[in-house]
Amino acid sequence: MKKLKQRWDIESNFQLIVILLVFAINGSLSVMLVKPIINFIGISESTTSAFIFWPVRILLMFIVYQVLLIIVGTLFGQHKFFWKMEKKMLMRIGFRKVLEKA
Repeated sequence: MKKLKQRWDIESNFQLIVILLVFAINGSLSVMLVKPIINFIGISESTTSAFIFWPVRILLMFIVYQVLLIIVGTLFGQHKFFWKMEKKMLMRIGFRKVLEKA
């Protein structure tokens, strides 16, 4: 736990527990929210090719996860931590120029 607290620059065990709780809630919530979005789009596993269904579902899950991470993190009082983590993740996938302007 000490290495994780140092890596994430966290002071207390309580903050670590809250952050882990946010990750758990966010993962489950993003999976639950993608299903109605997929249905709204009109894509279903039984009628759509797996080569279309799964990439679309995974892409939507990624987008929903990123947005919810900030929302749920803010609701639990950890906006600063999750915004910093979100910026780092988005920079790694190629949004460096957009985030440097913000």
